[in-house]
Amino acid sequence: MIDVLVIDDSALVRKVLTDIIHEVHDIHLVDTAFDPIFAIEKLKKHKVDVIILDIEMPRMDGLTFLGKLMRARPTPVIILSSLTQKNAEISLQAFEQGAFEVLAKPEDILELPELKQTVIDSIRNAGRPLVRDKLISRFNKTMSTAKPKVNKPLFTTSRRTTDKVIVVGSSTGGTTAIMDILSELPVDIPGIVIVQHMPLRFSQAFADRLDNNLSLTVKIAETNDKIQNGFVYIAPGEQHCSITASGAKYFIQLREGPKVHYHRPSVSVLFNSVSNYAGQNAIGVMLTGMGDDGSMAMKKMKDSGSYNIVQDEESSVVWGMPGKAYEYGAASVVLPLQNIAGEICRVLNEIKV
Repeated sequence: MIDVLVIDDSALVRKVLTDIIHEVHDIHLVDTAFDPIFAIEKLKKHKVDVIILDIEMPRMDGLTFLGKLMRARPTPVIILSSLTQKNAEISLQAFEQGAFEVLAKPEDILELPELKQTVIDSIRNAGRPLVRDKLISRFNKTMSTAKPKVNKPLFTTSRRTTDKVIVVGSSTGGTTAIMDILSELPVDIPGIVIVQHMPLRFSQAFADRLDNNLSLTVKIAETNDKIQNGFVYIAPGEQHCSITASGAKYFIQLREGPKVHYHRPSVSVLFNSVSNYAGQNAIGVMLTGMGDDGSMAMKKMKDSGSYNIVQDEESSVVWGMPGKAYEYGAASVVLPLQNIAGEICRVLNEIKV
């Protein structure tokens, strides 16, 4: 049984979430609170496995509460946030402070029940004992060792490759994993295309945040973008992202259409295009995430000649997508997060061009 506390200043949101949770038998709603100050009193009385947290609330905002919570009592937190630019930026900060997942609160709260399965799946994944253990471990490491600011790449490529492409798929826990990898890559790295499951407004904020903190140039992908060395292209929310080829050059293509594996953008769409157009000129990376989006498509990439790196279970927030990729035989190698950037550079240095 997973014990959940809901913190939201909207009585309607609290009611809808209460109804959603009461419909399943393996999740127990411990209580609700209309703001973090009230929630702190609740936490003194109850054991809580997962917290669903709003961002904008009276007396104390969600981000401030999250920081206090992680210092005093690390607990998996699911952010349920409205789709505003301000909240998107704050939500990314929440990931950096240890939030497990960020879900977009619909503009019409009456549509919230449509997210029932997403909410339930997120609670079930966040409520696993392994997630809490990883969170506590991460918090302890953060407190004991200050991570140095990366001012220059830790790796360099021995040659400039103009006909290679790197593609990355990720979901839950992926925003911090992506930042960790990109911060250790050289500025002449072949172009990188990333599908991270998130809404449009969040993806723009994510791209801006990466661009402001990295030596690489990071932008939202646009149709007909030529994939260039030193550039990172983030797939925009609500559009599928794929690549095409013209000669030795690769280009971005965006399209709308039905969700694939419950997602748009879908990692499967990107990886399938890579198997069709890039083959042995591609490096694929599968990072932490729920579900199996992209896992079979990554096997097609490997069959077409690509070199595939899969994040290991211990360093993944959720070993769903990478676990399935491994199960399907899509991995060339399985590595902890901290070794992935080095492996990308090692492989590029060995490629004959």
